[in-house]
Amino acid sequence: MADTPVSRNIVRADGHVSGDDRAALYGHSSRTVWFTGLSGSGKSTLAFAVERALVDKGVACYVLDGDNVRFGLNRDLGFSPEDRTENIRRIGEVCRLFQDAGLVVLTAFISPYQTDRDQVRALHGPGQFVEVFVDTPIEVCEARDVKGLYAKARAGDIPEFSGISAPYEAPTTPEIRVDTSRPIDECVTHILEQLGL
Repeated sequence: MADTPVSRNIVRADGHVSGDDRAALYGHSSRTVWFTGLSGSGKSTLAFAVERALVDKGVACYVLDGDNVRFGLNRDLGFSPEDRTENIRRIGEVCRLFQDAGLVVLTAFISPYQTDRDQVRALHGPGQFVEVFVDTPIEVCEARDVKGLYAKARAGDIPEFSGISAPYEAPTTPEIRVDTSRPIDECVTHILEQLGL
């Protein structure tokens, strides 16, 4: 993966609307809220619940969900380590654009590698990236197994499954930590309090 664009004859264009202008327009600051955790930890459920609560408060926001993005933008990617890294790189760039547009963008991606999450953080300015570790015990995730993925992974039918046959590098210093084995409304309240929105 190149660190610089392949295209040579390009120049970055700057607009005439600042981040402060957008914050004044929307009535709130923008940021990326990055939910990471094992499959079945409740990332998507939690991200959509937070989105609902934020919209009810008048906050312009949007959820990027891991499976949903793989139906479109990232449909050409599999689950190899290289494809996982590219998946997160692309999403990080989209998040930066959403955040620059003045929105609160919420993501729900396993994003198993710390290096990948750190690279997304580096795309954002200070305080614009909030990592939420959905720290739900693997036993709870596996008991939920709504997609039947853990059973398939343990049977060897799904190679490179995070937490079983592939690594998951848990965040060591996330801004927010929640466990969705607790009631979801408690998790949402805690996140909103921490976000200050």
